[in-house]
Amino acid sequence: MKLQQLRYIWEVARRGMNVSAAAQSLFTSQPGVSKQILLLEDELGVQIFARSGKHLTGLTPAGERILEAAGEVLLGTENIRAIAQEFSADKSGSLSIATTHTQSRYVLPPVIQRFISKYPEVSLHMHQGTPLQIAELAAQGTADFAIATESMELVGDLVMMPCYRWNRVLLLPLQHPLTKVARLSHADIAAYPIVTYVSGFTGRAKLDQAFSERGLSLRVVVTAADADVIKTYVRLGIGIGIVASMAYDAEKDSDLVAVDVSHLFDYSITRIGFRRGAFLRGFMMDFVTMFAPHLQRDIIDAVMACQTQAEIDALFAKTPIPVHHQAG
Repeated sequence: MKLQQLRYIWEVARRGMNVSAAAQSLFTSQPGVSKQILLLEDELGVQIFARSGKHLTGLTPAGERILEAAGEVLLGTENIRAIAQEFSADKSGSLSIATTHTQSRYVLPPVIQRFISKYPEVSLHMHQGTPLQIAELAAQGTADFAIATESMELVGDLVMMPCYRWNRVLLLPLQHPLTKVARLSHADIAAYPIVTYVSGFTGRAKLDQAFSERGLSLRVVVTAADADVIKTYVRLGIGIGIVASMAYDAEKDSDLVAVDVSHLFDYSITRIGFRRGAFLRGFMMDFVTMFAPHLQRDIIDAVMACQTQAEIDALFAKTPIPVHHQAG
């Protein structure tokens, strides 16, 4: 059994049983990958992949267990390499972050600027996607960290820590009638067409829940994953916007009125997640603390010692989570 063979089966499974895609990502040939998989199956005496003709269709029951063990072995080798790098070159390496547009556009820039200033020899890579895609990138080891508000809990291989709480603002054109209402209600907002986030992004579920619980339905006319797109359609008069409070910049968005509506909605929590069992280098821990100052190294160490997410949640149960406000 070779470590390379374990990488091959892991990548093929990660690529949805697509051997060509796996070979391309591993910078090798498709026949080479197929040959090594067959050799590994012959050595083990079981089929790892189910087949239909020459095509792989999924994992066999034995393959599922083997892949799980292979993942642990591959993670262990990655940790060995990371430990060696920590002692040989503690201020160089790479950091990969998977996150949403809201985080990368409005929250992360000052954190990234500070991080790069402290670690100029660390190359930083950003991946954007849906919250579920982001969580999967971290669980697969493609990204070191996933930062998102929703869907992280759907991926079981992640350790998740709360970073900050946030709420929403209502974006209005300067002369909109709602700018004259002293304290907005759900009914006030529901009376107008809405421009807001796509389902599954940036706390959209809590938004819908708040109105449905009061027997109100929203007339959502435009949805987007990008707060800047939402602002564009509010400026065009298509509807009123509901966005995360940190997505409003008082200077850049001075042609819009942002009304605090936190009294209408439950707070959402943005979390940072990383692969369970992963070794975090010193600069990675520094990044976490820069992003969420209450997550000091002793707290991160305590989190990594927990066996389940329930233990981690209990650890933070009595810890106040800071609130993130507007960008400017």
